[in-house]
Amino acid sequence: MRDADPKQTRTLRFRIFTGLVIGVVGVLGARLVQLQVVDQDRYAEAARDNAVRARRAEPARGRMFDRHGTLLVGNEATFTVDVLPYLLPAGAAPELARLLGLPDSVVAARVDAARRWNPYRPSPIVRGLPLAGVARLEEALFRLPGVSVAEGQRRRYGPVRAAHTVGTLGEVGPDQLERLAEQGDYAPGDLVGQTGMEKAYDALLRGRPGARFDLVDVRGRAVGRWRDGEQDVAPVSGYDLTLTLDAGLQALAESLFVGKRGAAVALDPQTGGVLALVSAPDYDPALLAPPIDPAAWRALNTDPERPLFDRALLSAQPLGSTIKPLMGLAGLEEGAITPETTYPCTGAFTYGGRRFGGHGNYGPLDVADAVRVSCNEFFYALGLELGLDRYSAWGRRVGFGEPMPTDFPDQSPGLWPDSAYFDRTYGEDGWTRGYLVSLGIGQGNVAVTPMQLARYTAALANGGTLVAPHAARLLRQPDTGDEVRPGLPRPTRLGVDPRNLAVVRAAMRAVVTDGTARVAAVEGVPVAGKTGTAQNPQGEDHSLFIAFAPYSDRPADARVAVAVFVENAGFGSTAAAPIASLLIERYLTGAVDRPELVRRLVEDVRSEPLDGP
Repeated sequence: MRDADPKQTRTLRFRIFTGLVIGVVGVLGARLVQLQVVDQDRYAEAARDNAVRARRAEPARGRMFDRHGTLLVGNEATFTVDVLPYLLPAGAAPELARLLGLPDSVVAARVDAARRWNPYRPSPIVRGLPLAGVARLEEALFRLPGVSVAEGQRRRYGPVRAAHTVGTLGEVGPDQLERLAEQGDYAPGDLVGQTGMEKAYDALLRGRPGARFDLVDVRGRAVGRWRDGEQDVAPVSGYDLTLTLDAGLQALAESLFVGKRGAAVALDPQTGGVLALVSAPDYDPALLAPPIDPAAWRALNTDPERPLFDRALLSAQPLGSTIKPLMGLAGLEEGAITPETTYPCTGAFTYGGRRFGGHGNYGPLDVADAVRVSCNEFFYALGLELGLDRYSAWGRRVGFGEPMPTDFPDQSPGLWPDSAYFDRTYGEDGWTRGYLVSLGIGQGNVAVTPMQLARYTAALANGGTLVAPHAARLLRQPDTGDEVRPGLPRPTRLGVDPRNLAVVRAAMRAVVTDGTARVAAVEGVPVAGKTGTAQNPQGEDHSLFIAFAPYSDRPADARVAVAVFVENAGFGSTAAAPIASLLIERYLTGAVDRPELVRRLVEDVRSEPLDGP
């Protein structure tokens, strides 16, 4: 075996060495390119943040006013705790939690969320820190680099609650943050509208955040302004929102629902503007202004009377005899009856071997008198005559059983049946025409919300136009004066014969002058209405009343339409009708001059307790 050629050996070693050098230089070069080019922004931001910190400057959230300029929702100064995750030492969360009076797990989770969002930008982890808490925290900031205290704001509420209209705010959740990322500058801890108008108009109310650049030391403590604030970006305040609400009317409505469960809605029948909306029991919206006390949150969520549930838009119940004006109009329009058609109202009606009850023996009555005295037998027979298809079509014509065009973000469509519904529910052979008997008086498989009832009433009041209920009147940016009006669909016409509608409207006027709702009369104001009592197998019946005023031969004169629903309070004339009457009196005359009626409603009229009497 020959020895290796020394010259070849040296050549091979040189080539290996040269390859290793080139490889090492290549790796170092690639890393340099990554640092200088690929990751330039990330490291540049980190380097700058060693000396300069960019802090979001929160804008003032838009205020809310009633239709007369009364402040309903404003802002008050408070303090926010921010954390810059990359500066916060590992294991600092327990001490920070102790200083803030929060569980370790809560603070750790919020810091982790801020780190995942952007470790190099401050994120709020606590809002609404009281002044005593600020002092306690600032004494310990030297041990907590990356933690700072900034001025913030929280909602302050005015003379009325209007909780289910103005709505609530809450910290943006991970799912919301992902959805909202494309809509604007949102970050963990930001407050966004969760319900009501706060939710519906959040994009305009929240404004646009600005930025403030501070010089900071190695511990992240601010020591001055970067470039004397020349690079700061001023926040842009949110749009102020003028609502259609009347604060005085809202206050009265809230006071009349003491001790009751239910809802009341008052609309401008010509425009659909919500003049008052009550869902009872309600809650103080200040309890849900962040930071939220956990005990208060538990109490609201576990209350069996469900104060957080918006009964005005989400509680769908049988409408009882308030359906009778619609039934009369449908019968006249379809030619099933004429204004002169009579039916014997004897207190009983029999169909398919079953007896259905009435309210008394009045003899033969035409449609106007049947509405006036709320004769069940007339409408039992009319329901059978119309048939399910026409019945279903007329309910949907006035907006029952489907979502309304509205700026309220959450609503129930209710239930308005057709043959397909009964086939799905009972099977094709599981139901008969006999179901129409109960449907004719608003009982059985029907359910509408108080807002839907108010909208239907407004259509009767204004001559047959179905309006879009809404609470926003105008949004205005306080600095620039720019104005935005809510984009709502145009009202739709029912397309009914004015003569037929006039018969029904006159019958509703007679309900108040000489019928079942004389208690709803208002001195000097012609009121038209209809009582309703919805049967409730679980307890006392529900009390309903719809009304509009002033009544005249000219539908354009109508200025207010009201729907009142009181759970487990008995007949419509007992609770709902007098409440509606007082609301009409207050709105049209500016005052209430029946103190004894107010006292009786507040002190004596109650919803039956949920656990029974």
